[in-house]
Amino acid sequence: MRGQGVAVATAAHLLDRAGFAFAREPGLRRPVPVIMLSDPALALLRDVFGKPALFADRPRIEHRVVKWGSAEAVAMPHGAVVVSEDDLAAALDPTGGCDPGQVQPRFTIEAMAPFSCGKTLRFGERISATARVTLKANAPARTCWIEAVDAGWLFLIPDGFGQAWLLAVGGNPQSLAHDAPLIGPLIDALEHTGGQFDTSPRMLAQLAGDNWLACGTAAIAFDPICGDGTAQAAREGILAAAVVGALASGEDPALLSTHYHSLLLASLRRHLQLSLPFYANGGAGRWWHEQYAAAKAGYEQTTALLARLPEPRFALHGFDLVRREQAA
Repeated sequence: MRGQGVAVATAAHLLDRAGFAFAREPGLRRPVPVIMLSDPALALLRDVFGKPALFADRPRIEHRVVKWGSAEAVAMPHGAVVVSEDDLAAALDPTGGCDPGQVQPRFTIEAMAPFSCGKTLRFGERISATARVTLKANAPARTCWIEAVDAGWLFLIPDGFGQAWLLAVGGNPQSLAHDAPLIGPLIDALEHTGGQFDTSPRMLAQLAGDNWLACGTAAIAFDPICGDGTAQAAREGILAAAVVGALASGEDPALLSTHYHSLLLASLRRHLQLSLPFYANGGAGRWWHEQYAAAKAGYEQTTALLARLPEPRFALHGFDLVRREQAA
């Protein structure tokens, strides 16, 4: 098992619980500064890891305010907790695993480069950056804000202690915040940003083979504009562990490889489909037109790729993969 993150931690936990021996090569990972875990994602992690009180003491987000395109700002209920990626990794750190010298690997779960498949399909180029923000005294502590501006969009996530993290997609945080009538006035001070990173949706051209599969954000990544990346990563880990279990029970490796790849391809296609209205309505400038065109091309490409694959032959029954005819 190579790499780290939620997908690997989930797979390792389930494999350890099922009695599989495995070795871990954690590698290096540049953590994101903050994660907003939605209540459904948190419930999934609590269920998988058997931790019903996971992050019960962390700052909560209870409202979301969105200003998108020409529409007025809209406030709506929201349920989430705010954690750092380091805290998330520590909470989910699996206790299982063996010394690499004690295991002769028959199957590899890959969550970091180099991958068995070297080709990546990329849908757009969305350069992003984060900045640490001090909020104005009157900014609600349990509200997050999302705003589209001419050259990109912003996501402001409070930490519950008077500060927040600002994600800027499409430009640097200072410039985008300057043009943001909703988010800009909430900021009292904005620190210099760190390095830039890519938030464009992408995936390896092949996500599984006879003796390997790939998971995690290095293998398949979603745009933060919609969906829940943490829940997606947990589901990848569940599916990865289930594939290993099905292999051990004698299922066909080629069928399992196709099933795993097609399910993750379908999840990215669905994500691209959901993101299309956001990029269609976020703004009228060149950047928005380019990102909409990239998302549309990605949706069409993943649709065509998925059409060439057979219908899924397996279904999850709890944390196990079974033939669909058995699950019916």
